[in-house]
Amino acid sequence: MKQVRLMSGFFTVGLWTLLSRVAGFVRDIFIAAYLGTGPVADAFLAAFSLPNLFRRFFAEGAFNMAFVPMFSKKLEASDGPQEFAQDAFLAMSVILSVFTVIGIIAMPALVAAMVSGFIGTERFDLAVYYGRITFPYILFISLTALLSGVLNATGRFTAAAAAPVILNMGFVGAILIVAATGSAPAITQPERMAFWLSVVVPLTGIGQLALVWWAASRAGFTLRIGKPRMTPALKRLAIIAAPAALAGGVVQINLLVGRQVASYFEGAYSWLNYADRLYQLPLGVVGIAIGVVLLPDLSRRLRANDLTGGKDAFNRACEVSLALTIPAAVALMVIAVPLVSVLFERGAFAASDTAATAFAVAVYGLGLPAFVMQKTLQPLFFAREDTKRPFYYALVALVLNAALAVGLSPFIGYIAAAYGTSLTAWAMVWLLWRGSRDMGDAANFDARFKSRLPRIIAAAAAMGAILAALTYVMAPLFAVPTWRYLALLVLILAGIISYFGIGQLIGAFRFGEFRRAMKR
Repeated sequence: MKQVRLMSGFFTVGLWTLLSRVAGFVRDIFIAAYLGTGPVADAFLAAFSLPNLFRRFFAEGAFNMAFVPMFSKKLEASDGPQEFAQDAFLAMSVILSVFTVIGIIAMPALVAAMVSGFIGTERFDLAVYYGRITFPYILFISLTALLSGVLNATGRFTAAAAAPVILNMGFVGAILIVAATGSAPAITQPERMAFWLSVVVPLTGIGQLALVWWAASRAGFTLRIGKPRMTPALKRLAIIAAPAALAGGVVQINLLVGRQVASYFEGAYSWLNYADRLYQLPLGVVGIAIGVVLLPDLSRRLRANDLTGGKDAFNRACEVSLALTIPAAVALMVIAVPLVSVLFERGAFAASDTAATAFAVAVYGLGLPAFVMQKTLQPLFFAREDTKRPFYYALVALVLNAALAVGLSPFIGYIAAAYGTSLTAWAMVWLLWRGSRDMGDAANFDARFKSRLPRIIAAAAAMGAILAALTYVMAPLFAVPTWRYLALLVLILAGIISYFGIGQLIGAFRFGEFRRAMKR
């Protein structure tokens, strides 16, 4: 029953994340069509990534990884979880309010630190302008992340997983409104479109915060604005969160390295951004779902000294994540060109942009299973309130990523950033796995996982061969505007049917397990 509940949590978060990412694709299709890959697109995408970068640092990197295990244990022991959540909420509100004001004032320095290649071009001034509009998003989305942690720890995943849909639908709505108004076609006024998209960012942040606040209130955790106080529990949280914050900071520096490399190549920032969106679909649907559900579950099991249950939860998380991301990685590498062409090649997005973006998609696909495995290995440390070792591993990854991205860029150009990201992800997985060897049997792979992994790989490889053959046969159809959508749908369906059919046949997984989880 516990395994079914764990799996049902994965699928709940995964389903809503899938809906959000689909809405995100619709958003990116419109952005690519109206902004293309020119200076305005580069500037807006850089400005939008700034609050998201710091959100991962404050909310996901530090606060949540320390907050969720502590809150889960207090909830399990009935040791004042409401008061702890309230104190954390107020502390984060004050810290991020101050940081938001500083960030808006210091926006030129932030943009220079992030994309120094923009300096001296119109992209720099535009990025500063859009960045000052979008930056307050960090306050709202970080508080949303904290409330989402409260909901996830109580086993309520729907509202937190659904909140990102608000951002993507807000973008789509704004694009349609701007496109339908104005004295000139929106495609000839990219600055106007980028301005209104920037305005939408903080507004949708308020909407996401309102949704999870309402859900948390219904769950019995009504958090209010008040005077912050420093309690022993909050001091403990700060001590645990500090290494996690540093580790999160290192991860963000890795991203900055890639963006810095891209900023020196015209259009590359946009190419990598659109490629990132494609591999983020399976990463979000699987990786985020695994991480969100597994961390509080492991924390509760360790609190109850349920090591057998913890080992089973860890192995099933690894099994599900690889069963879904290995075939996704193969597909991203095999059908990258038709995928990018059909989704983005229209309006201001040209065939040359398709080729450059598809190359990045294939390279990111190499690292996709590693990105997801990090989501399953990190909770082993965070559930034990061990945030120091992941920080040390992140430092090693930082040095490696910088060496690869910066060192290779003079020879292979912008794609060095993507290679650095993917290869570093695999190095981080190895470090996390090696570090978990002293955690006892709970961190070991069981016989079922060891038996199924080679079969998952075999099924994915067979699917890749089928997709490669179909792509070659249907190549002429992708050049016909009226047929290319159907051709891509055929490719995707062929991949799904062949992988799951072969996987079921050779015992890589059992459909009954998925059905029971979905039914639950």
